[in-house]
Amino acid sequence: MAGRLAPPARLLDFGAGPADRTAVLAELGYRCTAMDDLGDEWHSRGRAREKILAFADEVGVDYVVLDSHTVPATGEFDMVMLHDVLEHLHDSPRDLLSELVSRLAPDGLLYVTVPNHVNLRKRLAVLRGKTSHPMFEMYYWYPGSWRGHVREYTHGDLVALAGALGLDVVEIRGVHHMLQNVPPRMRPAYRAISSLFPGVRDSWSMLARKPRGWQARTELSDDELRSVTGLTSWGEVGH
Repeated sequence: MAGRLAPPARLLDFGAGPADRTAVLAELGYRCTAMDDLGDEWHSRGRAREKILAFADEVGVDYVVLDSHTVPATGEFDMVMLHDVLEHLHDSPRDLLSELVSRLAPDGLLYVTVPNHVNLRKRLAVLRGKTSHPMFEMYYWYPGSWRGHVREYTHGDLVALAGALGLDVVEIRGVHHMLQNVPPRMRPAYRAISSLFPGVRDSWSMLARKPRGWQARTELSDDELRSVTGLTSWGEVGH
C-alpha cells in the first residue's frame, strides 16, 4: 500500500470488524477510522464488542459503531477500504459505495477485497457434486438474520462495479486469503496452479481511483434499466 499511498494519509476501513487490519495500518503511521455495526453473532458474546473498542482506542484507531445503514458524516479520506464486506450485503451495494466514494478526496482510492466465486477450490467442489455455497448447516442454524455470504464476485463483476461507480481501475488481481480452507497436502499443487492462473485464487483485490470531477450516479434511465434487467415493459420479462 505504501507504494500507492504513503503515511500519514487518512484511511476509512468500512466493515472493519475487530480492526486487526486497521490496527496494522495505524501502526504504520496512517490516520485510521474504522466503521462497523458490530452486529455479527459473536460480537454480542462475552465482552467482544467492548474488547474491540478498547483495542481500537489503544492503537489509535477512531472506531465508529454504526447504528443504521447511513454512513455518519465524516471528513474526506485518501482511501476507503472494504475487506470481505460486499459479499455479505443482501441488497445492491450501489447506494453504500456511492456514499463512501463521495467521502474520498479527488484522486482518492477505493480498495475492495471479495471472495472469488469461481476459485479453483469451488470449481473442484462443484465437479464433485458438492456446493460452492457456505455449508448448509451453517446457513440453517445461523442465529437471527443470515450474515454470511450472499453474492460472491468474479473479475468481470469488479470491472462492472468500478464502471458503474465511475472509477478508474488501477488494479484487479487474484490473491490468497483463505488458504486454510485448502487441505495441507493439496496446497503445493494449489499454489502451483494458481501461480499460472491467478484468476482461480480464492479472492479478488481491486484498487480503483476516484477521478477529478466525479459525480455519483445512483439510478439509470428507464431505457437503461430495461436493458439491464431484461424488462421489455414494466412487469413483463423479455425472453
